[in-house]
Amino acid sequence: MPYVKRNAAGEITGLLEEPADGAGEELSLESDEIQTFLGQARQRLSLSDAETIRVIEDVVDVLIRKKLLLLTDLPQAAQKKLMARQRMRSELGALGNLVIDEEDIL
Repeated sequence: MPYVKRNAAGEITGLLEEPADGAGEELSLESDEIQTFLGQARQRLSLSDAETIRVIEDVVDVLIRKKLLLLTDLPQAAQKKLMARQRMRSELGALGNLVIDEEDIL
């Protein structure tokens, strides 16, 4: 069972394998509180992944524009994925942001 770290409001802010300062309470992994905390952590991680993917795409685009990287330097699977995402962004951009903002395009 993990040890739970809580903030001043009593909300779970972390899970530890061993007891530590501010984390002496043990809860079952199946508890509703821990499942909620883990669900929220997964959502934050997923959002961060999507944002990071966009950053990586932008970095690759800059490297290609500066001729520091050729698209063909990348593995075939990566080339296909990048080109497909570029096409999708281009098609959505052609709508003049009527449907979604560029920040929302992943």
